Amino acid sequence: MKLLILVTLLGLSSAQFSPNMKDGRTSLVHLFEWRWADIAAECERYLAPNGFGGVQISPPSESIVVTNPFHPWWQRYQPISYNLCSRSGNENDLRDMITRCNNVGVNIYVDAVINHMCGSGGGAGTHSSCGTYFNANTKEFPSIPFTGWDFNDAKCNTGSGEIENYHDINQVRNCRLVGLLDLALEKDYVRGKVADYMNALINMGVAGFRVDACKHMWPGDLSAVYGRLNNLNTKWFSGGSRPFIFQEVIDLGGEPITAAEYTGLGRVTEFKYGAKLGTVMRKWNGEKLSYLKNWGEGWGMMASDKALVFVDNHDNQRGPWKIIIKHLFLLRLYKMAVALMLAHPYGVTRVMSSFRWDRNIVNGSERWMGPPSYGDGSTKPVPINADSTCGDGWVCEHRWRQIRNMVIFRNVVGGAVFANWWDNGSNQIAFGRGNRGFIVINNDDWTLDATLATGLPGGTYCDVISGQKEGGSCTGKQVTVGSDGKAYFKISNSEEDPFFAIHADSKL
Repeated sequence: MKLLILVTLLGLSSAQFSPNMKDGRTSLVHLFEWRWADIAAECERYLAPNGFGGVQISPPSESIVVTNPFHPWWQRYQPISYNLCSRSGNENDLRDMITRCNNVGVNIYVDAVINHMCGSGGGAGTHSSCGTYFNANTKEFPSIPFTGWDFNDAKCNTGSGEIENYHDINQVRNCRLVGLLDLALEKDYVRGKVADYMNALINMGVAGFRVDACKHMWPGDLSAVYGRLNNLNTKWFSGGSRPFIFQEVIDLGGEPITAAEYTGLGRVTEFKYGAKLGTVMRKWNGEKLSYLKNWGEGWGMMASDKALVFVDNHDNQRGPWKIIIKHLFLLRLYKMAVALMLAHPYGVTRVMSSFRWDRNIVNGSERWMGPPSYGDGSTKPVPINADSTCGDGWVCEHRWRQIRNMVIFRNVVGGAVFANWWDNGSNQIAFGRGNRGFIVINNDDWTLDATLATGLPGGTYCDVISGQKEGGSCTGKQVTVGSDGKAYFKISNSEEDPFFAIHADSKL
């Protein structure tokens, strides 16, 4: 019996590594701060037709409302109840979005904030996204309910109650993160309330969770919560499917808490990926693209089947992460970095979709600014322009031709092996995915001019970076692959997009 229980638990845990994507889709997109109604429409009109497998949504739980600064993005990460109403919409809007996205084969992954409630300075009242009363001063959250007994203050060993030393594991996991009231997840009652919240979302049809601030929770506590989660809704998922779990653990080295402590529970966000790729793309510290031949585990990252990877995310776009390639700067490098990520087999890939923010300085920073909003703080809809881009402050990187077509590239190559690596010893590289796809990148200060073995069958292919295949023709550049699988490439370093990608479905 004990062996059966162990095997069952191991099966549940291993299933949490699968994103449960449908129809051969392989990538998800973070539609950061989008309204539920806009996500539903985007699933139907764009994500499903272009092969996106899922959407990471912003936290749907009721949060505090902050007016100084004015409705910052981070207010969504300060829950005051597990009611499903936020500035993205109410519970009916959320349910409609989940249903409509599932109906076209696009999964929904919830950003789950379960480490804490709002900040200790949040005051008392009904200044929340649903108007629910709470009292941060006395740690009373009656809608759940949580009381002062459900928090970790008594276990924190610092005078301030805050994390003061990230080299003290107990502080990191038992004290307040930037003032946020730290839940006592070791208590069965708290675990039950958190699991009830997550199960309500599973029953509505979500496919999994991005779990926020996992470094600040004990792995054993998280394991206990995950073990209480329901299987996915069989209306859209096969019987026995487990929720996909990917955990936010910022591990760049140098701290005692590591991502490896969490990889047995589900996938983990590999922050080293974007940090190291940013250094290479910028050619800092003598790094070169040619060094990426063993990219992934060979660079000290976690195993591919444990990792969720990204070039940038909502946090490091705003923080002091100078090595990160960001959508607002270094546009050529950003597109190349995302294309490389989507072409390479390492990890489950997540594409970022952002909004712009003005340099409105409050307390020395402009990084607090929330999504495009009306004067009352409510979030604006995402307008779609005639050229398929977004307007009114929404960036929509996932709609850029180069990124969208590389999402499709990743679907087409599927699990094909990493093959046909080539480099010039500097910053020109190429690699293939079996006989399904091939990418060439020029990040040098001179022209790439080479005949390369692509691994693809002979024929003429459409470059999906400069254009795409439409019917039997190509709107961009073309390349001819000979019967020997070789093709000639010439890419100037001065081009707007100095990279080239072809795949089996772009053959003319």
